[in-house]
Amino acid sequence: MLADTPPPPGYGFPPSAGRPSSPWPVVAAALAGGWTVVLAVLLQAVGWSVEQLQVAAGWDRQAWLWPALSLATAVAVGLPALLLALLPRSPRVRATGRGWLGAALALIALGSLRALPQVHHELYLAALAGTATLLALLTTRLSGPPATATTSPPATTSPPATTTTPPAAADGARRPRAVTLLAIAAGLALLLPWVRFGALGGLLETVLAALAATAVGLLAGALLGDRFWSPFTGDGPPRAARTVLVGGLVAGVVLLLVVAGAGHSGAQLPALLFVPPVGFVLGACQVAARRAGAPAGSAPVRWLVGLAVFGPLALTDPEEISILLATTRDVPYWVAVASGVGLAVAVVLAIGYGVLLGRPRGRTPSRLVAASSAAVLLLTVGVVDVAAGQPGLYGERLLVVLREQADLSGIPAGTPGRAGRDARTAEVYRRLVATAERTQGALRRDLTRLRLDPTPYYLVNAIETDGGPAVRAWLSARPEVARVLVSQRLRPLPAPAPVSGGDRPAPTGPEWNIRMLGADRVWSELDVTGSGVVIGSSDSGVDGTHPTLAAGFRGGDDSWYDPWDHTRSPTDSGGHGTHTTASAVGRDGIGVAPGAQWVGCVNLDRNLGSPAHYLDCLQFMLAPFPAGGDPFTDGRPERAPDVLTNSWGCPSIEGCDPGALRPATAALTAAGILVVAAAGNTGPDCGSIVDPPAPYPDVLTVGAVGRDRRVTEFSSRGPAAGGAAKPDLVAPGAEILSAMPGGGYAVLDGTSMATPQVAGVVALMWSANPALVGDLARTRSILRDTAQPAGPADLSCGPVAASTGAGLVDAYAAVRAARR
Repeated sequence: MLADTPPPPGYGFPPSAGRPSSPWPVVAAALAGGWTVVLAVLLQAVGWSVEQLQVAAGWDRQAWLWPALSLATAVAVGLPALLLALLPRSPRVRATGRGWLGAALALIALGSLRALPQVHHELYLAALAGTATLLALLTTRLSGPPATATTSPPATTSPPATTTTPPAAADGARRPRAVTLLAIAAGLALLLPWVRFGALGGLLETVLAALAATAVGLLAGALLGDRFWSPFTGDGPPRAARTVLVGGLVAGVVLLLVVAGAGHSGAQLPALLFVPPVGFVLGACQVAARRAGAPAGSAPVRWLVGLAVFGPLALTDPEEISILLATTRDVPYWVAVASGVGLAVAVVLAIGYGVLLGRPRGRTPSRLVAASSAAVLLLTVGVVDVAAGQPGLYGERLLVVLREQADLSGIPAGTPGRAGRDARTAEVYRRLVATAERTQGALRRDLTRLRLDPTPYYLVNAIETDGGPAVRAWLSARPEVARVLVSQRLRPLPAPAPVSGGDRPAPTGPEWNIRMLGADRVWSELDVTGSGVVIGSSDSGVDGTHPTLAAGFRGGDDSWYDPWDHTRSPTDSGGHGTHTTASAVGRDGIGVAPGAQWVGCVNLDRNLGSPAHYLDCLQFMLAPFPAGGDPFTDGRPERAPDVLTNSWGCPSIEGCDPGALRPATAALTAAGILVVAAAGNTGPDCGSIVDPPAPYPDVLTVGAVGRDRRVTEFSSRGPAAGGAAKPDLVAPGAEILSAMPGGGYAVLDGTSMATPQVAGVVALMWSANPALVGDLARTRSILRDTAQPAGPADLSCGPVAASTGAGLVDAYAAVRAARR
């Protein structure tokens, strides 16, 4: 059923109205449009790239970056737009300038909101919703009523027709018109790729994303209302083509500037690709509405743009659109896929709507047909979400750190060796649990009553809970709370990321790094391999079936913990944890201490972590518990590993602050468990050891050297906060061959690779002299005193002793000294 009502005679502008007397204004507008597109896209990409560089290099986030870029874009785009709005005589060129100028000014306010850290995504969405709504109201007020259509003089002597409201307009005031329903259908079509490849956050986050998308749609509708379209619309064939092609092109540039400010850093990039082409869809809707006898109004714009931007706003986490995840088929890959599909959908919609609605003699579907189309697409969105998408809510949580932490002073050293260490570990565990039970009760009851699903911790006296900005403010105001951190959760992928494997053959003897440390001489000459010592690995996991690792797994029901996916046996898809663990305890010339045993915990998923999951693993290492057990009541401190290797850091983008894990490492140290941690790969800048736990004084922090015994350029430098000399030691960390999931081997670089080798050296020392187990002070002293000089790296921070600590660890010398 088709509605083909002809427009009233004389409706719209006469064919000659607004026709430019010179082509130069049109040329100027075309040049200004091209300049706007190139500059806006370039600066948005540059801004995101700079932020990613800051993350990768460990630099502090610069809050002024996005306000400065937004202002620069608005000035560079707004000046030519202002000239187009004021100087030419052509109404169409002036409407072009007004639209671009308004969008450029809106970009200043919207883009500046990115000064809020990405970790506070809900707060950002609320600010975006409020700001875009205010801008929409202001734009509507300043724009005034739409331009009045000028009727052509009558061709006959009959009296002029009485001006009345077109029937379609009067009826559209009561219920959605066909063009609005068709715009809704187009918006749902653009939403489909995001429903298929993305996933929602939490309930509050999703609601705020919907409000923000609605507000952006309102702003787009205010900028692209009837006043904007009036100069481009009309009755005759030239007017239809001009509305769709020229008006759609100009509208697309307006939309480009609007969506450039809609979304936190990274989330706006997909919208730059697939939203601007819908300008042609809006032009076709205008033609269809005028053909039906009334302007389209702003409703089609609001619905179409709002639904389009809801996809990247709600179904992607800006923290995950990161180069940290770009090496595998993770969120950046699927965002690129959704963007590409969205662009294809937008192009098809532009062509289809242009042919269906934008032809001079095109036929507009009836309201029933349009409503049916929208309903079918809405149903399709739901089916795709449930059948092929990732249905459900995957919000981030909060980590509430309490003011009172356990008093661990005065714990007796006890007898030397493991018996004394076990006694200290048991006493530390007892005090930590008692403090948590005594101080958390009231808060845990309140959170449970509010159905916020609290999870208590004792290693740091803290509680993880659901909640957004309002809950965070309430918690921060409680007297027993020290601070509240965001505890990041990753959203699921539409398909599992591929397992990282290795393409190198198995080693035929001790690798170069093993020989550099002298570990092979420890095995052959001193007959020490690390037996009797247990190393704990917190990382992406461990492939427990790998030939070089299988025999070293301690076994039992308390040697493996996976707080992410709750696997029951050692597994690893990322590969990082398998590589690092094998460098510590792997057989066949890979690991420093092949006779030592290992236990494992998963604190990284897809190369990202959270304060709570880092704490999960450190807590498990203090008092392992069986699968499904309660850490508070089922912990077994006597089963704690001796040395912990930690090739990770917790930056602010994951929710940590500098002191987030400080009580945890202090408790482990008090228990006699040595914490070894990677310095980081943010060198060669001075003072680049910043992410916990590497800067902590009770952590043995490890940098990296290459084959030439010189500190690598990527290895982070000291001093740490407060002037502490860090790292404490360096070890081989470039071109390190080690195990990968699936039985293969690979070469990797990083302080991550150096760290487990130092943990392995400690295992050799404690195996050679069991009385040293738990004696952290003497162990550190021996390591420092026996270390060899490490050559300074290019661009190093002053003297080696000040920037890289004591030097290159020497396993052979350290073990010999440990035996004395």
